[in-house]
This record gives sequence, structure tokens and C-alpha cells, in this order.
Amino acid sequence: MTTMNQLGHKTRAAVIQSPVKIMIIDDDEDDFLLLSNYIRNIQGRSFLIDWCFDHDVALEDMRHNRHDLYFVDYKLGAKTGLDILQEAITTACVEPIIMLTGMGSRDLDIAALSAGAADYLNKSELTTDKLERSIRYAIERGTSLKSLRQNEKKFRAIFEKSKDAVFIADSNFFFKEMNPALAKLLGYSTKQIRSLSVYDLIADGEKKETISKQLLSEAEVFDLELELTGAKGKKIECLLSASTLMDDKGQTYIQGIIHDITALRRVERSHLQSEKLKAANRLFKIIAHEVRNPLTNINISLDMLEVDHEKDSIKNYIDIIRRSSNRISELITELLDSSREKELSFQKISIQEIFDQALEMASDRITLKNIQVISSYPKEEAIVNADPEKIRIAILNIIINAIEAISHDHGHLRIKTENLKKVFEVSIEDNGTGINEENLSRLFEPFFTSKRNGLGLGLASTFTILQSHKIAVDVKTKLGKGTCFILSFPKREKI
Repeated sequence: MTTMNQLGHKTRAAVIQSPVKIMIIDDDEDDFLLLSNYIRNIQGRSFLIDWCFDHDVALEDMRHNRHDLYFVDYKLGAKTGLDILQEAITTACVEPIIMLTGMGSRDLDIAALSAGAADYLNKSELTTDKLERSIRYAIERGTSLKSLRQNEKKFRAIFEKSKDAVFIADSNFFFKEMNPALAKLLGYSTKQIRSLSVYDLIADGEKKETISKQLLSEAEVFDLELELTGAKGKKIECLLSASTLMDDKGQTYIQGIIHDITALRRVERSHLQSEKLKAANRLFKIIAHEVRNPLTNINISLDMLEVDHEKDSIKNYIDIIRRSSNRISELITELLDSSREKELSFQKISIQEIFDQALEMASDRITLKNIQVISSYPKEEAIVNADPEKIRIAILNIIINAIEAISHDHGHLRIKTENLKKVFEVSIEDNGTGINEENLSRLFEPFFTSKRNGLGLGLASTFTILQSHKIAVDVKTKLGKGTCFILSFPKREKI
């Protein structure tokens, strides 16, 4: 019976006995025969030796790595062995190459090894032992280099294809190397990015200081949440991880990963707002029910009082109570309407057309405030499934909000539609007063308003409409600079 140990010995023996394919590239047949004899005298290995004296044929063989090892003579007529060595390595030869020469030259030795030769041998000093060591070293080194190249290729593929932005920066955080995902994330060209540092992209001074301190004290930053500013002022919410390392020359560098969480944070904010709105709606229904019951009794009692009392003084009081009662009833109706899920009539509509209609409806306000409207739409119509009337109301509410936020006489309203992979993204940007952080978190809450006479139901109703259409909404704002509403309309499913 053959044991596993015996099988292992047989496998190792097969590896040792497999012939090494060698090509000798030399225009002198005598030198070829002499070198062949030396090689065949090497014990413990078998060899298949071929001879080539033509430069082009040799290069073709080396380009396709048809042999395990190449000996190249330095003198080859019009071309030198150094020329072949350089051309072979340039054209994808990965097998080891040993340079041969008839005369010793330190400069040639250095030039050959610098060009990528595995070894350099003087023909006049050849022995079987020296060749055995050179061949063994060259093959072992070649195997190691091929393994390194394979690993480099594998990790290069991971680097290039990663959806996260991966980069290498110098000790001052200036970008040196980056994958395509970083250029795509920031919206800059690779050339532009190389002139920037990570700090140039961070507006928050405290975050810059935190990163700098952590890299100095701990040599790493892990999943630090921050906001970057890309091309054209694009705001990117992300997680930054970075480590300070040292290369083999003792130079420090930083490698890092930027994970884009802009979409995730947008969804989280939308979900939180939706949950808050649902909770408020449940409360409204309870309150409305509890208020309407006694309100009904009040109205019935008023009807009876009107019959029994004809005096003007009493009638005035009855009128006051009636008007107040009617106002309460109207408020309850408005409140319930804002919280009630709307019945929608979906149809194919053009985003451009709906926005143009909403702007037309707000044209008087726009003209009175002398606001410049700048619209930018894609060449092809952005077609979505929606209820035209409801969406028009939602968009009009946002536009009116933007108009009312502008208190100066050089206002502008920018509306831009972009055709992205899964959505049409529409931004409605004003240069008004902006919204402070506290108010921003409550923006879509019912009854929350910064207007003197507002009820705070407009944006709450808008949010309900957008949610019912599965339209994501995000708000970017800066005090004194303005506000931007970003709506993501899902594209129509192709039938």
C-alpha cells in the first residue's frame, strides 16, 4: 500500500526531476556548445537546452515566456544583449535572464543587474558549480518575483476596483496615488487631486485638528465621520480611516480609505423624519377626536341659544363663540388633511413640466421680490410616475419657502435636474437667510414654523406627499448663504 508520506516523496521527486527549459541566445556556436556541456554536468537536475542566434526570434520567445531561463550573450551583432534584456522585460518577459560576456566589466555588471538581469557571468570564469549556483538562484528569484507580481496584480485589482476611495498620501496628507473611485467621489481629475491634500477638502477646522492629533499620537484614524467638499461645492458625508506608515527608505506616508455615506445619512434623516411625522399624525387624530366631541356640543348649545335670545348683547357673544368654534373646526380639518394619507392618481409626468407649472404659480411672488430664476434641465425629458396635482403642491410649497427666505434685492433661485443611475435628482437652491441647526432638525414637523403668521403645515404636508411617492428629500443649508432642497425622484420602471 502506498502511504501519504510515500506520495509526498514521489511528488517532490517529480518536481526535482522536471526538466528546466533553457534558451541560450548567442551568435557563437562554440560558446553555445561549451555552455551546454557545463549545464548538462550539473547533478540533480535535468535540462532541455535550445539555442537561438537571431535577435527577433529570441525576443518573440521571451515575450511569450516559452522557456524557464534565458542566457543572453552581450555581443550579438548590431544589437547587444543589454538591448535584448531591456526589450524583453519591457514586452512582458517574466522568466529570469542571465547576462553573459567574454570580458569582465563592472559597469556592464551594474547596468545588466539594474536593467533586470537575474545574474551576470564572465564566460572565461565559468564552471559547473558556478553555473549551478547561478541557475538555482535565478530560478528561485524568478519564482519569488512571479509570486510578488501575482500578489501585486491581485491587490492592484482590489485597489482599482474598490467602490471605496483608496489613496496614498505623503506625510502632509497630499494625495500621491489614488484609485478611480476617489476621482469619481470628489468630481476632480486625477491631476487636480494630486495638487490637493485631504485637509483642503475638510471645511471643519476641529475635524482637521482631530485628524492631525490622532495621526501624530496614535498613527491612525478609524471611521471618523466628516464632511468633504468636492468639485463645484459638492458636499460628501463620509467615514475616513487612515494610517501612518514608513517605507523601506524610512520615509513616512499615509494610506487611507474614504467610505461615502452621503446616501445612507440621507435615508436615515428621511426615515427619522417619517417616523416623527407618523407619531405626530397619531397624536393629531387623538386630539382631533377629543376636541370635536365637546365642540359638537358647543355648536348644538349655540343653536339653542340663538333661538331663545334675541338681545343684541347676547347675540354678539353668540357670534363670537360661533366664529371661534368654526375656526377650531377648520383647524382640525386642516390638521387631519395634512396627516391623512392622500389618494394618489399615478401617471407618467415630466419633472421639467411640473416645475415650470409650479414656477408659473409662484410667478407673482417671484416678480414682486425681483428674484432671478435659473433652471437647468437635462436634454432628455425626466419622466417619472407621480400624481401631478400632489407633486405640484409639494414643489410649490418648497419654492414658496425658498422665496420667503430671501429678504434682499439680489435673490436667485436655482433649479437643477440631473439624470443619475437610479433617480432624477432635482436641487432647489436659494441664496436666502439659511436655516440654523436647531430649526433644520424640525423643518418638516407639523406646527413648526419660523414665520410670524404661519401654521407650520406646508412643509409637513409636502413631506407626506414626497414620502407617498417614495421621493427622498435632503436639505443642505448655511446661515446667511442659503438653503438647498434635494429631491430624488425614482425612475419609472421599464415595462
